[in-house]
Amino acid sequence: MRANSRRPRLPNHVDRIAPLFTLRQGMTMKYKDYYQALGVERTASDEDIRKAYRKLAHRYHPDVSRDPKGEEKFKEIAEAYATLKDPEKRREYDRLGRHSAGEEFSAPPEWQQHYGAGATAFDDVDLADILNAFRHGAGRGQAGRRRGGFAAPGEDYEVHVDVPLETLFSGGETDVSLELPEQDAHGLPHRVQRTFRVNIPKGATAGQRLRLAGKGEPGRNGGKPGDLYIALGIAPHPLYRVNGRDLTLDLALAPWEAALGATVEIPTPGGAVELNIKPGTSSGQRLRLAKRGLPAPHGSAGDLYAVVQIMVPAHLSKAERELYEQLKSVSHFNPRKHFGKEST
Repeated sequence: MRANSRRPRLPNHVDRIAPLFTLRQGMTMKYKDYYQALGVERTASDEDIRKAYRKLAHRYHPDVSRDPKGEEKFKEIAEAYATLKDPEKRREYDRLGRHSAGEEFSAPPEWQQHYGAGATAFDDVDLADILNAFRHGAGRGQAGRRRGGFAAPGEDYEVHVDVPLETLFSGGETDVSLELPEQDAHGLPHRVQRTFRVNIPKGATAGQRLRLAGKGEPGRNGGKPGDLYIALGIAPHPLYRVNGRDLTLDLALAPWEAALGATVEIPTPGGAVELNIKPGTSSGQRLRLAKRGLPAPHGSAGDLYAVVQIMVPAHLSKAERELYEQLKSVSHFNPRKHFGKEST
């Protein structure tokens, strides 16, 4: 594009992204409704916008959301927030006027003064790129004022992380790898892989939040960085089901162990223990092992419940079959007696 002597030259950092702009008479750009993306009114306060963003970011963050369109939605709200949280970007965005999302429109005259005399619009340009360039592309007279803007704290982030049950039981450190939203040099959002060493205190439980100070969004203009909160969950376990601090496992018994009684070894998070099985134990009974569940921070602990499941051999040897036939011929036991006469 040839320079126009009547038009002030854009600062160098805008020249670098000038290839993004094809200034053509009569061309238009598509409107993105950032207020609609965050679910707020155009008159919303900075605090309302911040709260709306945090709520939606927590819902649609790729590490949390199960929505198949969650990542796309997260990028949309992050782009909207990157514009509306900045007072100058928001003012320039509001000057575009009211349009429907996706509607093509021509840039207002004050934009043309910055991006080319006689050009009425921008072709094939992302609105976020233009807003970002508009913020940084004003004359030098405004640059100092913008660099000296007010300090603003960074946002807090929260992510859900499943940890092994054994780690919650005994405490310890674990590495947590996740992608966090950040802004590039132009203020546009993207995700960056981060790994944190997290200390899980003994007695932590599902739903507990661990705070990593200063690991959230960086502050602006020297502002304090936000915090990262790790919301703990419990990874599925092959033996135990978790209910608060209580644990439940299925205890398989052979028919003769249930009928005659036995002493069996039970696994617990703190190590194996022996459990006495009373004669005549039936399937479905819950046997309680006190204080063998997950510990609480101050010394107490939940219980472990062993649910009896009577198992029979899938394949019988000749001797086993003969013994079961003998038992059948001498036993008067009827497990369906409560059904009535038809079951006798």
